[in-house]
Amino acid sequence: MSWQRCLYGALWRTLTPLIRRYLRKRAKQAPAYLLHWDERFGRVLQPRAVGAIWIHAVSVGETRAAQPLVAALRRLWPDAPLLLTQMTPTGRATAEALYPDAEVRYLPYDYPQAAADFLAAYRPRCGVLMETELWPNLIHAAAAQRVPLVLANARLSDKSLKGYRRILGLIRPAMRDLAAVAAQTAADADRFRKIGAENITVCGNSKYDIEIPAEQMQLADGFRQRIGARQALLCASTREGEEALILDAWLAAGDAVGDALLVLAPRHPERLQAVAELAAERGLKLQRRSDGAAVAEDTQVWLGDSMGEMFGYLGACDVAFIGGSLLPFGCHNLIEPAIAGVPALFGPSVFNFQQAAADAQAAGAARQVADAAEMVALALSLLADPERRAAMREGAAAFRQAHRGASQRMLEVIRATLDAS
Repeated sequence: MSWQRCLYGALWRTLTPLIRRYLRKRAKQAPAYLLHWDERFGRVLQPRAVGAIWIHAVSVGETRAAQPLVAALRRLWPDAPLLLTQMTPTGRATAEALYPDAEVRYLPYDYPQAAADFLAAYRPRCGVLMETELWPNLIHAAAAQRVPLVLANARLSDKSLKGYRRILGLIRPAMRDLAAVAAQTAADADRFRKIGAENITVCGNSKYDIEIPAEQMQLADGFRQRIGARQALLCASTREGEEALILDAWLAAGDAVGDALLVLAPRHPERLQAVAELAAERGLKLQRRSDGAAVAEDTQVWLGDSMGEMFGYLGACDVAFIGGSLLPFGCHNLIEPAIAGVPALFGPSVFNFQQAAADAQAAGAARQVADAAEMVALALSLLADPERRAAMREGAAAFRQAHRGASQRMLEVIRATLDAS
């Protein structure tokens, strides 16, 4: 073992008290962080079945992005057990809802022994890490135990590349131990090469292959009935600091808002109360999705206080703003609005979705704005112009269709990897 990996393992052991403190802190607002605690530290290893197809997806977005690929894998190996691992409670809950017949658990933190024990207990026939889950001890353990490990739907921003370059002595050997990398774009592939990856195929983004579940379409119909005839702007997956900017811009728009409804669906459920308080501080009447009632005529803000219902919100609204883009968080999923056929707006920070942002704009499916004031002004302009919205919906359909098929290409990479192992 290299000195870099020794130091990395020692750092995990040193940080353990801080990790426990962090989990307890998160649990004050999201109690699920205290559940299945021992799985995170590698103490619960009781596989339902060995030899599973194993998918690791850190949270909700990655778990949903895995859907088309999992469907393709199951068509190819219908009798293989399915194991899904996550790192967040919301990701775990999403996996349990999507795959009731699968085994779902947390992946242990990247302690050397925990990673090795996990793989030895479950003995997966292959492992698929979604997007940017680069855990050196896990990757080295998989190579040592001859478990083919593929990084799928792989993306790497310029910002992340700079960070990994600082620890090349640790990350380059791990990248070389990966069986294959299925990159989203040529630019992602080039960045992965710079940190040591070798067997790289550009496959595209599996998020374009996602189909809206029937229950989400029914949910959207129900939400639309609750909203009534009013037009609605959805601000989806907003992050801390962004809601205040949006609410201030909404207020500043004054009479231009008319009877339009602002729908806020924050990224993290533990922040819901804080967002409600922001609206109250500004004198805006807020109503929660969880009250089950029709949206009142004088309600100005409808708070999406539920998880796993984004397609329901998208289907019920007329224009969508994608959060994480007003402030430097890198933007959240720009592809979901295109799947739902909803005109999309996003802010200046898009380092997590650079190619998608450029392609969506080129197709006429989305528009970039400089700040919250411009976003609200453009959204209100679109709400007043059905022809422009219709043109953006057509652009969204074309944008999505041009990028479909990534999941099948990833499947071929995984099949070739298994054939060669």
